[in-house]
Amino acid sequence: MSTISVVGRRGPVRGAVTHVLLIAGALVMLYPLLWMVSGAFKPADEIFASAGLLPESFTLSNFIDGWTGLGIGFGRFFLNSFTISALAVVGNVLSCSMAAYAFARLSFRFKRAWFAIMLVTIMLPIHVLIVPQYVLFHNLKWINTILPLTIPHFLAVDAFFIFLMVQFIRGLPRELDDAARIDGCGPVQIYLRIVLPLMTPALITTAIFTFIWTWDNFFNQIVFISDVEKFTVPLALRAFLDSSGESSWGPMFAMATLSLVPVVTFFLVFQKRITEGISTTGLKG
Repeated sequence: MSTISVVGRRGPVRGAVTHVLLIAGALVMLYPLLWMVSGAFKPADEIFASAGLLPESFTLSNFIDGWTGLGIGFGRFFLNSFTISALAVVGNVLSCSMAAYAFARLSFRFKRAWFAIMLVTIMLPIHVLIVPQYVLFHNLKWINTILPLTIPHFLAVDAFFIFLMVQFIRGLPRELDDAARIDGCGPVQIYLRIVLPLMTPALITTAIFTFIWTWDNFFNQIVFISDVEKFTVPLALRAFLDSSGESSWGPMFAMATLSLVPVVTFFLVFQKRITEGISTTGLKG
């Protein structure tokens, strides 16, 4: 009896210790984010005065100064980011689904070789591609426009999402395709009427990750965009920093806090879909 009671007590104790450690770890990881959010509500002389999260004197002036501090309403930068992110989502969903359908269902010469080359491109770092991309877009006179940040997404350049969708399509019964052919459907009609509607989990997963990654993208945007009016949110936040030491930390923290709202909202609304999409695509062989 004593042995059973000791073992029985270990379960709750172990669970409590695990929860305490997890909560402590979560607080450590969330502290920089919480400190930034609290800094948005502090006066300039209080932001770096202490590491505490609660402001001694609460202020909203950082949000007012940040919204108009760059001479252009910050809503303009939100609109630019949303436009680029939305076009990237549409482009990736359309082009990657078509490429994935071709690799998963159609037969053409050197199919395996093309698929292998496509997979290899996943491993190429962006720094290897950025110079030839810049030369190409410069010759096309696309520099300082949103075209370099949107048009490639309509050409199925994101191999990761193609691979994700290929795995999902391979899990769909081929009997559905055979039945559609008997009814007179061609490859395009099978894609539009059979495969695409069944790919909803994979399409939603692609849309979510594309939106978040495009919204947070800084490197490509700073390379291809130079006009302030065309800045996206990450570039506008960078504009608050001044190498001379006169950086506007309070307004920058305020706008950085606002910039989290679309991404966090997007994630919270679709987090269940992310789990469903990954469990039905990426883990299948």
